[in-house]
Amino acid sequence: MENSASDPTALLTNARRPAQLEAFGRLLDVLDRLRAECPWDKKQTLQSLRHLTIEETYEISDAILRNDLPDLKKELGDVMLHLVFYARIAAEKGAFDIADVLNAQCEKLIYRHPHIYGDVQADDEDAVKRNWEQLKLKEKGNTNGVLGGVPTSLPALVKAMRIQEKARGAGFDWEQPEQVWQKVQEELSEFGDEYGHGQPERMNAERAADEFGDLLFSLVNFARFAGINPEEALERTNRKFINRFQYLESAASAAGQRLADLTLAEMDVYWEEAKRRPTQPNAPN
Repeated sequence: MENSASDPTALLTNARRPAQLEAFGRLLDVLDRLRAECPWDKKQTLQSLRHLTIEETYEISDAILRNDLPDLKKELGDVMLHLVFYARIAAEKGAFDIADVLNAQCEKLIYRHPHIYGDVQADDEDAVKRNWEQLKLKEKGNTNGVLGGVPTSLPALVKAMRIQEKARGAGFDWEQPEQVWQKVQEELSEFGDEYGHGQPERMNAERAADEFGDLLFSLVNFARFAGINPEEALERTNRKFINRFQYLESAASAAGQRLADLTLAEMDVYWEEAKRRPTQPNAPN
């Protein structure tokens, strides 16, 4: 392993360590005072903070997708506050404090990186992931099986990705991308059969929904083989659609037209104009 003294990243981190530790201690001090003196902060519980934390997490994701580093700094601060807040509440209950949280995380990282802190060989990313999943199973005693660690509350698209990654860690996976693409085509055909090939009156809604789910699952699988994060890819498309639709609205309004009065063909003229526009800052193509 390369000596950290010759690693510019390590040198930068080490040089900033005193300031980083001081800032973290300052956050703890500020929270201590707020918890003691602020009426709102006094009332917060693990349950009351939960939905706020979820919202802040999505705001981090949003800043990353926009590549907005100043906003990311702000959102990371919001989430950091929530993390120390949870630990503070747990400490009040006598359960654990932030030191316990951080030390447990350090121990977990060391344990799950035996190729760094031990003598295990892992020459590529896939080997690291396999080791990670196997060690997680060993930690949990494999009581719930390979997929037991997938949170039930994850969004379905993210959950599909995690399920497939965990199955891969156990050695259950396709060997070649071509096999996965064939599976996509197979599922598309089966969905077409249930949908009635464009004749929805022939459709069995429940079976069509099952086949559509299979199709989505196979597409997520193919995205994984292609190195594409399906959640991020779909969000980029969402943003692209919003950007173009907002142009359609503004262009129609500038021409004195109401969307409700336009035909689909007339709307499509503005849509094609939107597609030809240069990419806006922080907006996906």
